[in-house]
Amino acid sequence: MTKILCLSHTPWQDRPSRTQQLLTRLPDCQVLFVEPARKDAPRESHRRVRSNITVCTLPCAMPGPGDVTLISERRLDRNAAFLLKEMERMHLDSPILWCTAPSQAVLLPELPVSGVVYDCYRFWGEEWLDQESELTRSADVVFAASRGLIRRLSPCNGNIALLPNGGNPQAFTRRTAPAAALQALQVRPLIGRVGDLNRQTRLEPLLYAAKVHPDWHFALIGRYTVEVRQQVQRLANIHLLGQVNPLDVPEYLTACDVLFDLRRKDRRGSDVLPIRVYEYMASGKPIVLMADPKAGDLPYADVLYTAYDIEGFPVWLETAMNERPSKAALRREYARLASWNSRADQIFAIFQNTGFL
Repeated sequence: MTKILCLSHTPWQDRPSRTQQLLTRLPDCQVLFVEPARKDAPRESHRRVRSNITVCTLPCAMPGPGDVTLISERRLDRNAAFLLKEMERMHLDSPILWCTAPSQAVLLPELPVSGVVYDCYRFWGEEWLDQESELTRSADVVFAASRGLIRRLSPCNGNIALLPNGGNPQAFTRRTAPAAALQALQVRPLIGRVGDLNRQTRLEPLLYAAKVHPDWHFALIGRYTVEVRQQVQRLANIHLLGQVNPLDVPEYLTACDVLFDLRRKDRRGSDVLPIRVYEYMASGKPIVLMADPKAGDLPYADVLYTAYDIEGFPVWLETAMNERPSKAALRREYARLASWNSRADQIFAIFQNTGFL
């Protein structure tokens, strides 16, 4: 059985992250999933979330870029000692170290591992450049979620595999009725987005479109901050629906006429398609994305509408509303080919070639 020590950049959650989606699908593996330190950590020091996956939480936050204070060194030492103790407790002798963030590079010299995987799922700020370069150079295998990330990382490692995000298209194969919360709105057209909204989300295109088209209605499904609520509550055609059960997401997407996504302030130049976009494609619905002009061409250009400025966003939304129905089937096919199962199969094949399995 292959043993994996995963240092996750995000906690284990009921709406699975990329890391969870991939690791839960790797066959014959024992995984210790290590969450980042957090104030709301569960009381249980260890949680067995799958028969082969145990979750624990780091005691201290990892040092930030350029953080070399005595306190940060002590925190790093405490984290390293914690991981060594957990490896011994779980009998993880020389596991594969699965890293997900540049901040984890400082732990490489402290851990006795048989190999290193760096799963680069997002663009990191320039302040992380040195740590990310070190982690990429040290990795036996690097997975990159986009071609732009491959270009960014290739000077540091020649063994980089393209591994985009994926989805669960099977969740959309069952017959679903539109969510009652959206049916109750009784408005058309209904333009939806799934995902959290916070200070990093660029809301300007949404606010502009809602102002110039007061007859359009926007349904925002997911958690939101007080700041976001204050910005959108002045517009009666923007509806904050809050967090929903992940199993109900297909029902919400089914109720919408068009789906969209916004840019993040901390993802400059990113050409990574978020997980939600693969869910959108599985629904077959028209999709409009706000993209960074510096990111280059995004994949699936034949079924995605891409806007690069505020004024262009409502134009593409209107185009999406009037698209021909044949594109829905093509989106569903793309989603089927991009399932998390197929992504895990790709990892399995690479692990076999590298001797990890």
